[in-house]
Amino acid sequence: MRAIVPPEGLEVRLIGELALLHREEELPLPASRKTRALFVYLLLARRPVRRERLCELFFDIPDDPRAALRWSLSKIRTMLGPFADLLVASRERVEIRGDQIVTDVDRLRQWADGAALPDDLPLRAGAALESPLQGLDLDGLEGWNAWLAAVRAEIDAVRAGFLLRAAEDERLTPQHRHLLRQEAQSAGAACSTLMVAAAEKDAAASPELNQAIHYCAAPDGVRIAYACTGDGPPLVKAANWLNHLELDWSGPVWGRLFAELSRTSTLVRYDERGNGLSDWEVDDLSFEAFVRDLETVVDTLGLDRFPLLGISQGCAVSIEYAARHPERVSKLILLGGYAAGWRHIATPDEAEQREAVITLARTGWGQDNPVYRQIFSQTFIPSASAEELDWFNHFQRRTASPCNAVRFLEAFSRIDVRHRLAGVTAPTLVLHARDDQRVPLAHGIELASGIPNASLVTLDTANHIPLSREPATEKILECIAAFLRPDIEPGPEPVRFSV
Repeated sequence: MRAIVPPEGLEVRLIGELALLHREEELPLPASRKTRALFVYLLLARRPVRRERLCELFFDIPDDPRAALRWSLSKIRTMLGPFADLLVASRERVEIRGDQIVTDVDRLRQWADGAALPDDLPLRAGAALESPLQGLDLDGLEGWNAWLAAVRAEIDAVRAGFLLRAAEDERLTPQHRHLLRQEAQSAGAACSTLMVAAAEKDAAASPELNQAIHYCAAPDGVRIAYACTGDGPPLVKAANWLNHLELDWSGPVWGRLFAELSRTSTLVRYDERGNGLSDWEVDDLSFEAFVRDLETVVDTLGLDRFPLLGISQGCAVSIEYAARHPERVSKLILLGGYAAGWRHIATPDEAEQREAVITLARTGWGQDNPVYRQIFSQTFIPSASAEELDWFNHFQRRTASPCNAVRFLEAFSRIDVRHRLAGVTAPTLVLHARDDQRVPLAHGIELASGIPNASLVTLDTANHIPLSREPATEKILECIAAFLRPDIEPGPEPVRFSV
């Protein structure tokens, strides 16, 4: 439980319109709504945040986004006044230290969790009737607005817990108590439960709201971002490109898959080096580095034995890890994977097409470029709607820089773990889209036939990774659940062809 700071500290009001108070007096806020939003993001992150991440979220502009960020940070320092040293900024990261800042939500959470209700309960309960973080929506900033919606939902759960408890206090009039119960219902809590039960229900429905992002250092010093969601036996997912620990949840590709896996497992995810929330400026972007990063995350968490999930090029990383550490991988799941990059197996015509994609990535990565969209997005998710493609283009810009996109494509083209397939001893489930246009089914068949004790299930889709709305995603979840079920003896299964 977060401690309440002494009176000489700052208080931030998040319920209703944003306010900053010192000794119960309101301090002037910056005129810029974006700067106020930046302050809220840094305050609630409660960790150092990369400047690149802040630029992506708030200043996705062609003309010097770092200068715009510096300007907003200067306004936040001015706003904090004598507490300006709470804003800590280095060349790479920015943080607001919260040791002298408390929010009204912190107070509500303590009261909801059983602390003695305040003497001025009618005043506090009246303030809690307002919706949180009013006036901070920003046009055109989808990433920020998605984050804001998630935080509002989390605050609403806290509000509901406090209101339900306050509604039992006889110091309030019956009319006031009835109003509190009504607002608690609209905030998403059931009248018959207290805050703990409501929070557990929210966590089960939206595991991303309980996601805490941590960092570990690879042997070469690169910082790798990782997160655990859910409650149950561990399931480790090897990183793959086009992942982002925060943005994955809101997308049409990964969100539902990760949420469902988090319901039955403690899902361990991490962002690839050069990608997502891990360090982008790295010297080594190689297959060997990818494997070391998986080793680092697993060792940091102290996992002895666990099932391992690989997706796309993460399959090759998983295969290499399973061959190196057979005692640690209990089961292996490979979705849309391949054993050898195209430089080892492509025909001259295929090689020419792949080179063209790399050339376009240098100039078209993540841009609203119909030519690039047709070549890349249409091979990744060819059945996507226009809205889903728009999300994917937006997602591209936020997972990697154009330079790193090219480096990833080069690194993946040189992957070769064909010689490692026979060394995998873990029972293995291979899932592959039947009409995959990016990694053809033949690659999945090669994995299933080369790994002892492996079975293959094909998916009725042309998407490299099925969209959440597709029946193929239902099949993936069913197959993984059955494969991981502890009462099933591991053993070879026949090749199956199903949805």
